[in-house]
Amino acid sequence: MPLYQITEDVLSPLVSTSFQKENLWEKRDLQRLLRANVEVIATDAEEFGEWSESGRRIDLLAVDKDANLVVIELKRTDDGGHMELQAIRYAAMVANMTWEQAKTAFKKYLDDNAIDSDAETKLCEFLGWDAPRDDDFAQNVRIILASANFSKEITTSVLWLNDRDLDISCVRLSLHKIDDKLVLSANQIIPLPEAESYQIEVRQKRREDRISRNTNKDRSLFTISYLDEVYEKDFKKSDIDFFTVELLNENKLIDNDVFKFLRNDKSCSFKLLKLREEMTETETRYSKYRYNREPELVFNNDGYYVARNWGVSNTPKFIEKMESKFPDISYSSDSNG
Repeated sequence: MPLYQITEDVLSPLVSTSFQKENLWEKRDLQRLLRANVEVIATDAEEFGEWSESGRRIDLLAVDKDANLVVIELKRTDDGGHMELQAIRYAAMVANMTWEQAKTAFKKYLDDNAIDSDAETKLCEFLGWDAPRDDDFAQNVRIILASANFSKEITTSVLWLNDRDLDISCVRLSLHKIDDKLVLSANQIIPLPEAESYQIEVRQKRREDRISRNTNKDRSLFTISYLDEVYEKDFKKSDIDFFTVELLNENKLIDNDVFKFLRNDKSCSFKLLKLREEMTETETRYSKYRYNREPELVFNNDGYYVARNWGVSNTPKFIEKMESKFPDISYSSDSNG
């Protein structure tokens, strides 16, 4: 993409140059500069450390606001080489990274860069978490390829892989000169920014369709009762918190103590009640969160939305905690799994 300098009378095109001509190298220069400014190629991510295995080292490793790992591969060439294959190997290498491993890597990164901050606290602040949520960390690995340009083989491969639910972006890095100063521009070419939200929704729909076809999926339906009378029946586990909160609210059982219990319940790894601003970008795209409707609970003049993150491991813990705290509430399931 050509760049122009605005002068008083004309638009003067900036002179294009190359990383090779300017003696800029991937690890010595690009990696060093982008590590401190990773938002140039990943607007929602933060660099948090290095990761190496079997002598292979990832150029940049970051985490995004949805707690996904982001593997960033850098090339200064005009074709990108075989960077997509290398990045896929790296993504597989970190796919099973735990919260503790990430915290250790981030601590080393902070120490190496003389940043006086607690690794766990800083990571939680970036993710918008009140406390570590091990089960929600690194559920997916994104890949960003950043190069001076990309061969047709790479772009074709990336489009094909994205169509099969991988998450790979290509960012073209262009170098220009203005007087004796170098100007870098970074433009995402795959997926095109204006089509990215749509493609994310398509990928999510495919994942949900694939899960629904899985014969091992837990299809149990639940019933919630209050004072031995059925309040709601035959609902999925994703709505168990919603109907619980609704029951408590309708029967005026939510006081300050109960509200704090619901907000800070430890039977799951996520907030049961969220303010609109606490919801992640991913959550706002899912219709099941009902974020575009009225809040489902209003308490102390604040509107809260009910979580829909429920999985097989969280549901029994939630039921046990609720039945213990509220003896008049009981749950049952048809156990169709």
